[in-house]
Amino acid sequence: MPDTPVVVWFRRDLRLHDHPALSAAAQGGRPVVAVFVAGDDLPPPGSAARRWLGHSLAALDGSLRARGNRVVLRRGEPGEVLGTLAGETGADTVHVTRLYEPEEAAREASVATSLRAAGVRVRQFGGECLVAPDALRTGSGVPYRVFTPFHRAWSTVAGDPPTVPAPELTPLADPPESLSLADLDLGETKLVGDWEPGEAGAKARLADFVARAVAAYNGDRDRPDLAGTSRLSPHLHWGEISPRACFHAASVTALTDPSAGPGVTAFQRQLAWRDFARHLLARCPDMAERPMRPEFEPFPWRDNEADFEAWRSGMTGYPIVDAAMRELAATGWMHNRTRMIVASFLVKHLLLPWQMGAAWFMDRLVDADVANNSAGWQWVTGSGVDAAPYFRVFNPMLQGRKFDPDGGYVRAFVPELASLPPTDLHAPFEAPAGVLADAGIRLGETYPRPIVDHRAARERALAAMAEAREVASSRQG
Repeated sequence: MPDTPVVVWFRRDLRLHDHPALSAAAQGGRPVVAVFVAGDDLPPPGSAARRWLGHSLAALDGSLRARGNRVVLRRGEPGEVLGTLAGETGADTVHVTRLYEPEEAAREASVATSLRAAGVRVRQFGGECLVAPDALRTGSGVPYRVFTPFHRAWSTVAGDPPTVPAPELTPLADPPESLSLADLDLGETKLVGDWEPGEAGAKARLADFVARAVAAYNGDRDRPDLAGTSRLSPHLHWGEISPRACFHAASVTALTDPSAGPGVTAFQRQLAWRDFARHLLARCPDMAERPMRPEFEPFPWRDNEADFEAWRSGMTGYPIVDAAMRELAATGWMHNRTRMIVASFLVKHLLLPWQMGAAWFMDRLVDADVANNSAGWQWVTGSGVDAAPYFRVFNPMLQGRKFDPDGGYVRAFVPELASLPPTDLHAPFEAPAGVLADAGIRLGETYPRPIVDHRAARERALAAMAEAREVASSRQG
């Protein structure tokens, strides 16, 4: 019936543009009821992602109000809340964008069962991935476990369809009651760093990236001292912009500027990795807690709170590691190259469990994302299905000299080292005493000495891996 409302259940799709569930609901002029339900799936209190959410919901509500609608905010168990809302509005259908974390998939199934029992239909739509996990399989019919063949197959399926504009929305004549944002108890909403949550901020970020940086992305994306990455990750996580919009914008740039081709390809490959992480999580629901390779189950991790505190506070004595951890504290974000460096340092130099680092990232990152975060940490650790070999232990001094050659990144976040010349900046503990004195640095006082020796730590890590493999082998025997 044309006058029967459709409820659109917003979760991590907080946008109007290129939103399949919303566009389908608006077809034929049916009234649309947009709702966000604050249930037990909210990010933890005090986390950076939870702070972002409040701003993003406010932006979504503003966009809807500009079209004569609004977002209805409710609290509770989604099936009960949506059933009640359908009863209040006379809606016979609920539209939702599919999510692929096991808990979210289970929640969708439970809601669908509950609503069907009440005579309300649930329709699920894509939009969170460019290629959904159930749409890509190997020749033998199983999900991909290695990224390179996954990317090859993904590239043939992803395509480049045009994005769909925000639909015209018909509001209900008598809109249902809504809680206020304050009623959701999201807590502190102040964000650190230069961010503009919401769809407008996401579009502006994408437009700036494709105009300014995507052409050089293939070379600049590993340089934390340059503004060479998109910084779209928090916007993508909350669905303020679709991955298809990002893919398409980059493709348009390649058409207008052929020299941008390598950068565009590299950027779109990162969108493929984002999909790959979701495919892995859909197949391995405990990926955030357990290693995907069985030989890592008996790994002899250390328990050392002092080392963990030095790592998370950016006081390890290794400047590139400390700069990255302080960037996280100052901005709620960290450059992708330095995410790998600090992860390698935690699990290989300090032999601390990757789950500790992953949990810290989930709490402090504005782009905290279970699939991306877990896949990234397991890749660096060597415990993932498609992972860096465990014997690859990043040398933090060499990583700093290679990817921050002039020291701009370290100087920005570790200002006590700012007066050191580039030749000594990434290893102040090796600098001549006179150089340290001229820079006003007193190791152990104004800046810490290394909490672990790189060479000794590397040997310890390799020995620990050999021990874990021996134990795993004996268990299998």
